[in-house]
Amino acid sequence: MPSEPTTTDHAATAAPDLDAPDLASPDLAARRAVARRGCTRWLVGHGDVTPQAWLEEVADAATEQDLDRYGEGGEVEALEREVAELLGMPAAAFMPSGVMAQQTALRSWVERSPTDAVAVHGLSHFVLHELDALPELHRLRVQQLTAEPRPATVADLDALPGPLAALSLELPLRDAGYLLPSWEELVAFSSRAREREVPLHLDGARLWESQPFYGRPLHEVAGLADSVYVSFYKGLGGLAGAALAGPEDLVAQARRWRTRHGGTLFTLLPYAVAARHGLATRLPRMAGYVERARELAAGLAAVEGVRVLPEPPHTNAFRLFADAPVEALEAVALEVMERDRVALTPRWRASEVPGWSVTELTAGDATLDWPVADQVAALAALVGEARAR
Repeated sequence: MPSEPTTTDHAATAAPDLDAPDLASPDLAARRAVARRGCTRWLVGHGDVTPQAWLEEVADAATEQDLDRYGEGGEVEALEREVAELLGMPAAAFMPSGVMAQQTALRSWVERSPTDAVAVHGLSHFVLHELDALPELHRLRVQQLTAEPRPATVADLDALPGPLAALSLELPLRDAGYLLPSWEELVAFSSRAREREVPLHLDGARLWESQPFYGRPLHEVAGLADSVYVSFYKGLGGLAGAALAGPEDLVAQARRWRTRHGGTLFTLLPYAVAARHGLATRLPRMAGYVERARELAAGLAAVEGVRVLPEPPHTNAFRLFADAPVEALEAVALEVMERDRVALTPRWRASEVPGWSVTELTAGDATLDWPVADQVAALAALVGEARAR
């Protein structure tokens, strides 16, 4: 039964929040927005697209004749079937957000357990980005497997001897630098969870992007868990949304929590269409995104004043560190956008190492559009100019 909420101080373990709001002056933020709209080449992700073009692309991708109603039928039902088949799970439910999918999953596991304790990583999305929603909204007792910037291990699980209703692994661990456990470590963790009869939930926000690292079919990776969440707007480039896959009874239970969370909008049509389009067009390219990320990281690792993490990248994303102040890097990046009409990096943040800054690079369609040697040269010039200021 859910207990009283608890809170955790994350300040000591949280890495720089690369998704934090842009605190630049309104004039500078407006200048950046204008410069970005004028860009014709992007290094990160799938590049920029106008709202009109994006909606036209989604409209052209629709295949079903009937609308869903409050998430039932139409494109939503077709998407759920596709996801369940891809992951080798009996059922799947579309959710408007990954946060909703994750919370409904753990709450549903707890409701069939005599304990309200769940175990997650201290750097997981649950802990760092959801304002203690598990204890505050669902009255779950959250135990941390570890707060170290590495994937959780069997030893971490063994250090939590009490009964658990569920435990979660994030693949990859984004806030530690998109790190994945080895296949052997993942299998061992799954086996230990099953020995203890604890349901294992995969936070697969980037599961599509993780599959090339393991070189195994998606259903084999997902088969190590009892439930899986996947996202549609990251590597797949959808509008928004997620899916929770698992046993039919668990998914049915999660659907009830979706309703309680306000997730049954009158129609989820555009999100489902965009998700199916991403599965059809970008999922087959995922290995190429990962390969380009590794090529780019290898080139950058040889640049003076630059470090990459991990080396080589485990997925299509990695962290880029530069021995230069944030203000200088941001200024040069903006000048490049205005002068060359090229968007090279997302926003930079101060890293844990004084004097060094960090950003994240994610390979996608836009990254594949121009030679990796040119990308390395452009980033090297950006960092070199910033270091000289």
